[in-house]
Amino acid sequence: MRIIYIVFLALLSNPCFSQKNASVSFEKWVSLKNVNSPVISPDGKTLIYTMTSTDWSNNNYDNEIWMSREGGEPFQLTRTSKGGSSAAQFSPNGRFISFLADRGDKTQLYVILVNGGEAIQVSKDEDGIGSYKWSPDGSQIAYAKTEADTKKDKAMKERFGGFGVEGEEYKQTHLWLLNFNYDSAKVPIAKRLTEGNFNVSGFDWSVDGKSIIFNRQRDPLINSGVSADIVSINISDKKITPLISNPAADFFIRWNPEGTAFVYTSTVNDSLTQFYKNNRLFVYDMATKNSTEIATDIDENKSVIDWNAKGLFVSALERTKSKTFTVDTKTGKTKSVNIPLDLIGTVSFSKNSDIIAVLGRKHDGLNEVFVGRLNDPLKMISNNTAQVASWNTPINEVIQWKSKDGASIEGVLLKPKNFDPKKKYPLLVVIHGGPTGTDFPELAPGSVYPIMHWVEKGAVVLRVNYRGSAGYGEKFRSLNVRNLGVGDMWDVMSGIDYLNSKGFIDTSRMGSMGWSQGGYISAFLTTNTNKFKAISVGAGISNWVTYYVSTDITPFTRQYLEATPWSNMDIYLKTSPMTNINKASTPTLIQHGEFDKRVPIPNAYELYRGLQDRGIPSKLVVYKGFGHGINKPKERLAAIWHNWQWFNKYIFAEEEPMFVE
Repeated sequence: MRIIYIVFLALLSNPCFSQKNASVSFEKWVSLKNVNSPVISPDGKTLIYTMTSTDWSNNNYDNEIWMSREGGEPFQLTRTSKGGSSAAQFSPNGRFISFLADRGDKTQLYVILVNGGEAIQVSKDEDGIGSYKWSPDGSQIAYAKTEADTKKDKAMKERFGGFGVEGEEYKQTHLWLLNFNYDSAKVPIAKRLTEGNFNVSGFDWSVDGKSIIFNRQRDPLINSGVSADIVSINISDKKITPLISNPAADFFIRWNPEGTAFVYTSTVNDSLTQFYKNNRLFVYDMATKNSTEIATDIDENKSVIDWNAKGLFVSALERTKSKTFTVDTKTGKTKSVNIPLDLIGTVSFSKNSDIIAVLGRKHDGLNEVFVGRLNDPLKMISNNTAQVASWNTPINEVIQWKSKDGASIEGVLLKPKNFDPKKKYPLLVVIHGGPTGTDFPELAPGSVYPIMHWVEKGAVVLRVNYRGSAGYGEKFRSLNVRNLGVGDMWDVMSGIDYLNSKGFIDTSRMGSMGWSQGGYISAFLTTNTNKFKAISVGAGISNWVTYYVSTDITPFTRQYLEATPWSNMDIYLKTSPMTNINKASTPTLIQHGEFDKRVPIPNAYELYRGLQDRGIPSKLVVYKGFGHGINKPKERLAAIWHNWQWFNKYIFAEEEPMFVE
């Protein structure tokens, strides 16, 4: 077999493209619009959110801001040709909407009057800007910017060419201040606020506007998060005051409304707990300088939604649903809040009213934007689900079974609408990444696996929330510690046994696939079982030693395997797909991004070479210029087609070309 390099696909609308047994084309599926990031104005009367659409001509996704006034019909507010507009915020007085956009002068900050008019540019930074925050009185804007090359950097490159030192290839991010005056004809010049050999990774203004609190870490590299402390800087004299300095990672999240306390997350003294253990939330009192842990009664990772006059709000997964809670900051105890949706992405609170905006969905719909009041019915503002109203979408059912060791496992079973339990259906297993990801019921599941199309073609699909998945508590997430791959395979194969006991799957026609950790589990299945007719490994780990020495998150391996390769090679061998490569027999498609730092591409080549040497049908597709994900529409379309072809050939005995010349 040969390695295929994908650069792009041309002429996507060309009628010579082939796609049998599907009422919706892959292009139409990839072109589904998505809504995100709702923000409600301080007075609760105006809602803004982003809508993402697919720009095939520029091979990109376009984000634009939409607006709804007092719950009315939404309309498009911005139109930016290059990548769209993002990070929309209301000014503190609610008069302006600010956003980031690249309109030919790198990413700059723009504002537009809520009542209408043209957007004006209010920053002119030659390097472009990143995240930003309005001061409480609206007179200033703080923004973060990554440092540019210095004269020394440029001189070094001119003399010695390009080279990099591992662990030293980065530029620090610092804070800058911008005065805001809408009526001024001039774009103001920003002034630098922070400087030094550290990185700013998140920030917010104090309630009185006299200081800025931020997370300070030694550099922006992902593993440096363990060094993060919380500090504040005085605006007038730039004096930095340390606030939280535990031995491990500390990250500021949100002030209380009075500015007398803030909530933060910390691993306290354990630098590895950010992977499978529950995160920990604390409230720091500025007067007493004491911290109190909160929300310990939630056995899951917790996300802070907001801290406002109505309380401190957090969210957490509970199996295949998400829940919202208020936290009593004195006792640390939580109480459930009723938001009538199965999944909640974002909740935005207005400052001067009780109106909220919510991004979420029921399991039988796509993400939508809603407005309303807590504990009341919500009004849907967007109409995203209408895009699939006429599609032949699958039936989703959450099922449960026992794994080999007795662990209770859930999964989502997708069946065709004309499902007949007396028939035998091919089974395709699609495995999520993470491992702390979670699969939910979905009408048209995304990524690079055409699940909806296979169900329409006449298959059933099982999406397994294997041990390690979020939503089932810390103990469940810990079940694959020192048992990666092995326990995951138990969960997948026991799920297949459960479906087989119901009598409606054809075990002679089964396939498995997944990306990242799902790719690793699929690779483990490739070399440890012969039950499948075909497997697809997307950005998967094939050898934990190879992975450990080249990934950008080495602590991940040390935590889950509780060892380095040099201290315990046996556990690395036990859990690596390559250990049993000589037992492999399943035709395997391997998909990988060329510049993947999370799961570096040697993992793909190692598995591919092992399969090739054994004469097993295998194909390696390298997506040129991509990292861990395929985040452009044309290459995503290519990855979908490669999976469609592979499984159609080995599961459905159909040879289907991507296009006919």
